[in-house]
This record gives sequence, structure tokens and C-alpha cells, in this order.
Amino acid sequence: MGTEGSDAIVLLSGGLDSATALAVALEEGLHCHAVTFRYGQRHHHEVEAAARVARSLGAAEHSIITVPLGELGGSSLTDRSVPVPPGRTDEEMEGKIPSTYVPARNTIFLAYGLALAEITQSDFIYIGINSVDYSGYPDCRPEYVDAFRRLASLATKRAVEGRPPRIMTPLLHLSKAKIILKGTELGVDYSVTLSCYDPDEQGRACGRCDSCVLRHRGFQEAGLPDPTIYQPGAEP
Repeated sequence: MGTEGSDAIVLLSGGLDSATALAVALEEGLHCHAVTFRYGQRHHHEVEAAARVARSLGAAEHSIITVPLGELGGSSLTDRSVPVPPGRTDEEMEGKIPSTYVPARNTIFLAYGLALAEITQSDFIYIGINSVDYSGYPDCRPEYVDAFRRLASLATKRAVEGRPPRIMTPLLHLSKAKIILKGTELGVDYSVTLSCYDPDEQGRACGRCDSCVLRHRGFQEAGLPDPTIYQPGAEP
């Protein structure tokens, strides 16, 4: 299946990874429907960053869908009574799933992507997950992606008719530094993205959470300046 001129659903959080995934899809000549979820996350800056990314890269369409995961709780990203933990060591990230894990989030988002792909006749669904710098989340592993691909090949009308959408994970095996280098090559303006789990009211990054630590280290390893706007004195 070729890509040029086909439609694609791109799950866009507004962070570094999903922005790069959108850039990859656009580079491949796809007509991209970017989709962002307002799921009860602890701040609105993520959704605003996604809108900036969609405009900056030139997505054909950008939709924001409300999914009330926050009503379920179970994560420090959706429950303000649970503090966002400070950045952990690599060993800690490998050994324990953090409180920032949102139960079944990628499964729910991909399920929406699958429905939207059917409605828009999209041949591809792009998601910017990676299994290298991933904080230990279970729904960022290759075996998880393979399992969802099997589901996608069975669960829709398009699949039954022999045209299942392909789940695309172009960043799955890349380090954060390699993702940044790839995105920079494709013209991603990372200054409009936001990766922080706990920004302040002005949208400035905390510099402490896992996501801030991994992002900053990625820019350092890529040999590029980090364009992130941090809270005063908070740069990792």
C-alpha cells in the first residue's frame, strides 16, 4: 500500500514525540487528520500546544475530542490530589510503572483512531509512542502495538473487507535524541511543543518530571539547544 495522497489519522498530544510523528506522516505525502484528546489531564496547555503543532506543520484538519478519563482517576495526570513525581533514574524507570501512567490511555485513544479511520476512510493511524525513552509505560511496548494491530485487522468493516488501517509507529525504536534529530530534519519547531506533566499557569515546564528530564537529555544528546521554556530556575 502506497502512502502518497492517502488519508491518515495522527494522534497528536502536543508533545515532542507526537509532533514528530505528524511531521513523518506529512513527509510521506499523507492527508493528515490530527486528533487531540481532552481527557481530564491536569492542565490545558497540552491541548493548546497540540493546536500550535497542527498549525505549524500544516495538518489538513485538527479535531479535539473529549474523553472523560479524569473521572476514573488512577493517575497523577488526571487526579490533582496525586502529586506528579520528580524525574526518576533510568533504573527506576525500568523497574516500576509511575503514577503518571493513565490506565489504558493508548488503547482508548487508538480505539478512537480506529473509529475515525473508518469514518474518514483513512488507511493509516499514526501514534508517536516509542519503547526506548518511555518511562516504563506498558502501552508503549512493541508487543502492545502488535496486539493492537491484530485487533485492528479484525474489528472494523474496513478490516472485514480487506482494507484494515495500518497502525504506524515511526518512532517506536528511536531514542529521544534520534527523534529530535529526525524531527529537526523534517522542520518541526519544538519550541511550540509541550512535554511537561506539570507546567505552571503560564505553561512553563517544571523541569523535574520524567518527561522534562527525558526531553532535556534528548536535546543534549542530539547536540541541539533545548527550546523549552522552563519555570525560573527549573531547567534540568
